[in-house]
Amino acid sequence: MKLFALSLVASASAWTTVNTGLRMPTFRTNSMQLDALKPGEKVTLIGVAADSGCGKSTFMRRLTNIFGGESVGPLGGGFDGGGWETNTLVSDQTTVICLDDFHLNDRAGRKVTKLTALNPLENDFDTMYDQLKQLKEGKTISKPIYNHVNGTLDTPETIEPTPIVIVEGLHPMYDERVRDLLDFSLYLDISDEVKFAWKIQRDMEERGHSLESIQASIEARKPDFDAYIAPQKEFSDLTIQVLPTELQKDDTKTLRVRMIQKEGIPDFNPVYLFDEGSTIDWTPCGKKLSCSIPGIKFKYGADTFYGNDVSVVEMDGAFDNLQELVYVESHLSNTATKFYGELTQQMLKLADAPGSDNGTGFFQTLASFKIRELYEKKAARTKADAKQAVAQ
Repeated sequence: MKLFALSLVASASAWTTVNTGLRMPTFRTNSMQLDALKPGEKVTLIGVAADSGCGKSTFMRRLTNIFGGESVGPLGGGFDGGGWETNTLVSDQTTVICLDDFHLNDRAGRKVTKLTALNPLENDFDTMYDQLKQLKEGKTISKPIYNHVNGTLDTPETIEPTPIVIVEGLHPMYDERVRDLLDFSLYLDISDEVKFAWKIQRDMEERGHSLESIQASIEARKPDFDAYIAPQKEFSDLTIQVLPTELQKDDTKTLRVRMIQKEGIPDFNPVYLFDEGSTIDWTPCGKKLSCSIPGIKFKYGADTFYGNDVSVVEMDGAFDNLQELVYVESHLSNTATKFYGELTQQMLKLADAPGSDNGTGFFQTLASFKIRELYEKKAARTKADAKQAVAQ
């Protein structure tokens, strides 16, 4: 994922790793400043886990759009002469940090170790924990950068805390210390069948890769993914699960998407359809929600997921006309929207983004509203506590 920066910043020392293990310091500066945490504000830390190519960048776009806020210009640098890049996206409300930046070795180093980036041994969890802890405490950090273009570890960048800090990548819930720092966690769970279809579309149709090379790439990553990434679903407060459709046999394009919401999470009340606690199987009225074959269907009910009680809202199929989504929105409760039609409005704003006509965009947007609500509840409580302390 390449989320180009919008940052803050002062000079910082950096490290460049070479095959010998020698690290050489370099420096960079930037005069751009950003108003970060205000006095008394606390950081809300959100973790988003997923495999590469599973829609994290699109989700981050939806999430940061809902929080709004003014953003600042790019953090200098660029790609000229093999220059550095940044994976961090920052506005005055949100900071999105890519956990790839905490890879222990560069691409050349992993060729020596013969380990994939999915392996925990290739990730510096000590630094990850220390820096996220500092951010949550309202402190500024000098965060490393992993350059996805040339596979090097580049000059660190200075990151100041903002009210919402989102960490996304392969391992946000793997390390218990990091997991305990999170105020809320999500997992984007793409089934093997869907992941394979998406990878074929991206790598075969857009990049010219052969079917054999795509299959080999998936199979090479699968053991480490199953061992180290997938088990994090157990710790996720909300999981968006993407599966093949059940509406039509052998349909590889239509998606069935489930929003799996853990019960009992502080400041989080699961979204429900029609009647909370009921079991619902709903095919919307065709006159109010037009959709092509194979149609569209929603479900809602209680379930268990990795031993946890959950509420699940499911959508199978795709929208033909996003403006009609307001009909579905009117039957949902606990959406955390601020006004009638806000969910539909937000979907229309990003109508051209991947998944906007199906359950991936629909539930990513709902999840974003729930995160906004969670943050606002925490912020209001902090403000009330501060007011009470002054009164005493």
